[in-house]
Amino acid sequence: MSIWLFSFVSGLFLLHFSIALILINKEVPQSRGMLYPRESETREVRSLDGIWNFVRSDQANPTQGVREEWYSKDLSKSGPTIPMPVPASYNDITTDNLRDHVGTVWYDRKFFAPRSWAVDQRVWLRFGSVHYEAYVWVNGQKVVKHEIGHLPFEAEVTHLLKYGAENRVTVMCDNALIQTTVPQGRITELPNDEGMTIVQSYTFDFFNYAGIHRSVHLYTTPKTFIEEVVVTTNLSKDNVGGEVLYSVKFNGSAINEADNALYVRAQLYDREGKLVANGTSDAQLSGSLQVDNVNPWWPYLMHPEPGYLYQLEVKLHASNDELLDVYRLKVGLRTLSWSNATFQINGRPVYFRGFGRHEDADVRGKGLDNALMVRDFNLLKWIGANAYRTSHYPYSEESMQFADEHGIMIVDECPSVDAENYNQELLGKHKSSLEQLIHRDRNHPSVVMWSIANEPRTREMNADSYFQLVANLTRSLDKTRPITAAIATPWTDDKAGRFLDIISFNRYNAWYSNTGRLDMVTKKVVEEAVAWNKKYNKPVIMAEYGADTLEGLHLQPAYVWSEEFQTEVFARHFKAFDILRKKGWFIGEFVWNFADFKTAQSYTRVGGNKKGVFTRARQPKASAHLLRKRYFALARELDDSSFPEDLFTYIADMGKTENA
Repeated sequence: MSIWLFSFVSGLFLLHFSIALILINKEVPQSRGMLYPRESETREVRSLDGIWNFVRSDQANPTQGVREEWYSKDLSKSGPTIPMPVPASYNDITTDNLRDHVGTVWYDRKFFAPRSWAVDQRVWLRFGSVHYEAYVWVNGQKVVKHEIGHLPFEAEVTHLLKYGAENRVTVMCDNALIQTTVPQGRITELPNDEGMTIVQSYTFDFFNYAGIHRSVHLYTTPKTFIEEVVVTTNLSKDNVGGEVLYSVKFNGSAINEADNALYVRAQLYDREGKLVANGTSDAQLSGSLQVDNVNPWWPYLMHPEPGYLYQLEVKLHASNDELLDVYRLKVGLRTLSWSNATFQINGRPVYFRGFGRHEDADVRGKGLDNALMVRDFNLLKWIGANAYRTSHYPYSEESMQFADEHGIMIVDECPSVDAENYNQELLGKHKSSLEQLIHRDRNHPSVVMWSIANEPRTREMNADSYFQLVANLTRSLDKTRPITAAIATPWTDDKAGRFLDIISFNRYNAWYSNTGRLDMVTKKVVEEAVAWNKKYNKPVIMAEYGADTLEGLHLQPAYVWSEEFQTEVFARHFKAFDILRKKGWFIGEFVWNFADFKTAQSYTRVGGNKKGVFTRARQPKASAHLLRKRYFALARELDDSSFPEDLFTYIADMGKTENA
């Protein structure tokens, strides 16, 4: 081939390659409804949690159940079933190889619909989370399909139910992750001793637990009901006065067709149940409530009464004053502001001290467990943390409500982790995951920041245009909170940080780099944080640091995997953080991780990731006691908080004794 022809062909290839990398900013579907199920004068809520029937599909034939219409009859008629708890991950429930099953599984159960629901009611079936993809049938009729685990979905089933009789709900769940799912993964077929097997692989470092992870509810609404409530709040400069702005959308037709005007009466009650503000909406069902002598929502240890919540009562009325629907939700009044150097809540600077976490525990996997949730929040408060990141996916709605109540700030992260090979389909699903997340969590005062990704490959060619589109969508959905992403790419190669409001970076000095070298931590942390700030002129958080630790392993001098080594790694980071805090723009430190958690099988992981300061059974390692002293010392210095009485163990009376 001549030189000119080679150049021409090469040019066409490069042109084609460039066109393939162009990402188009397409609209994503907007969520509707999804208010957390709450009982009221006009609504009933019934839980479908419990023991369901379960069948796994043949990995080599994952669509068999659809082709054979297993949803049209009881699963037990299609083959043997096993009992399966809901909510729970299915992986660790049995004693066989269900843990590593790839593909589809099936659930079903029966329930009664009361005859009273047939009169002037609409009935909704709601799932808190099914990972990763779900198909749902009621009495053999398909009602909804949902992709992206960790987020709720619902469908109206009013016309599919048999009232005063038994009904059946069937769910097919598919856990397969590919290059266009969020998060991404790969499916390969590999030879084994008996032929071929399907293998799921992924680069993220936590186990791909699957199943019906959160509660399933049936709930009723009137025929015309409150479908959306959006709340924002403001405080006066002196934090004495407050304002609650609300906007409501309804679903259904007006009662009086000749006069289509509906209106909302909103009432705000304080913690003691005293009415402190009330008002009537405008024609767009929006309005504001003015609150005198307000009790602001403060983070834990920043105020004697953290997590103060009011109750907002929303009543939808017809134009003839008939009460149509009632919905209540908790509201925290607070303001957020940020600059290129600080993050403030209610006008006061915030220094984040907390964790990356996982929804993960023995047997139940990622399944919702209220006892475990309460234990975790008790430990967060015991250790003096004021924040955590929902690494690396949205956490349960119940945990968000608990964070509201206890004043724990949340960096709310969508399920994009280790994103790579950016393409149009992936972009659409990534944006959809953020739209659903913000739609679900926008009213929580605990949510102070959106994280749009964890450790994305931000050095790739089109990472800049990809994350610009993702960040732009996030801001269009909510301008009241800053945007961040936990970045592991070196600052020299990163292309996404310029689209963020706050820079968060992950780095494991003395562990993944310079393993065991405790003398190569402090300086490197300081230098990298300074470099991030110099490049982007934005506040900086160290979002992950740590070291794996086997509880009970003690070695002196400190050695990798020992409890002594983990405490030394922390101490070297603490020194760096204190140097950085003096610069003014370093605003937080997050340990990786809160508690040990399961991962895919690996020779580098003994039973999972052991970087927790608590064991998987939620018991403290030595580092937890060191971290507790650190966090409470920061609370005392920065927020004038007092020390817990048991923080320091009595050693000796250091005062001088007088002669008798």
